[in-house]
Amino acid sequence: MTAESHDHGHGHGVSAEADRKLLSGALALIVGFMVAEVVVGLAAGSLALITDAAHMLTDAIAIVLALIAIRLAARPPAGGFTYGFKRVEILSAQANGITLLLLAAYFVYEAIRRMIDPPEVKGALVLITGVVGIVVNLLATWLISKANRSSLNVEGAFQHILNDLFAFIATAIAGLVVLLTGFARADAIAALVVAALMLKAGISLVRDSGRIFLEAAPARIDPQALGAELCAVEGVVEVHDLHVWEITSGEPAASAHILVAQGLDCHQIRVKVEALLAERHQLTHSTLQVDHASGNDRDAHCSDAHGTVHRSVTAAGRGPDPAIPSH
Repeated sequence: MTAESHDHGHGHGVSAEADRKLLSGALALIVGFMVAEVVVGLAAGSLALITDAAHMLTDAIAIVLALIAIRLAARPPAGGFTYGFKRVEILSAQANGITLLLLAAYFVYEAIRRMIDPPEVKGALVLITGVVGIVVNLLATWLISKANRSSLNVEGAFQHILNDLFAFIATAIAGLVVLLTGFARADAIAALVVAALMLKAGISLVRDSGRIFLEAAPARIDPQALGAELCAVEGVVEVHDLHVWEITSGEPAASAHILVAQGLDCHQIRVKVEALLAERHQLTHSTLQVDHASGNDRDAHCSDAHGTVHRSVTAAGRGPDPAIPSH
């Protein structure tokens, strides 16, 4: 009985392709406008502007962390870090998501308080700042859209800035309403809209990063269906200890223990399984152990299997496939 494993020796730079100059340009735009927005928001008494500025702060943090993650992810594996520092981007994405949720909760509270007792709001300042914010966010969104968005951090920053664009539209509308009608509560309503966008983005980041930390299968892959597909490969008798996870965003991996019928070539079948994983599921990083199945050995192999044991009905007990050379 033979056991064979396969390891692909290729690079896994999740964020290495991201353009640092584009991200840095977007960061400069965001930070510059964020400072101006805080000053104007305090002068105008506008919670919507201050909320927008807080949202932009999380965008700035996301871009800074993405830039750091790009640099760290490029480092080769060393010592105990056999995957390198690829999950730094996931750590930063989760931290950014949690920050968004905390800020959203605070601004919901503050907006409700202002709905009950609305302060004076200078609508003209809010309107002008909102319009300028739309222009700034359009530029920042365009810059980041040209970077590599395979990184969860870079994609998260892109989505945040895109949400900011809608938030500034809401803020500009609120400023116009206050200016024309004097309805000061419009500012708090706009803040609630921004907080809702922050909640949506925060939940998405925490969920996606949490799935990677828990080593869940990528959302597009159903492990049960995948196990059945592998068992359908000619010559495969059984598949167990099937694991599918993401090392970091956009970098899926798989491992499995595969039993094949007696007399068949384990190496040939492993090549077929790897081709299926790569071509149908983009799982180009796979580690497979392939053994022959025979009598009691099958039961021994599965005695401590993790997860579902997938068995092929047609392959069990079948003789050697003439298309696959035997040992």
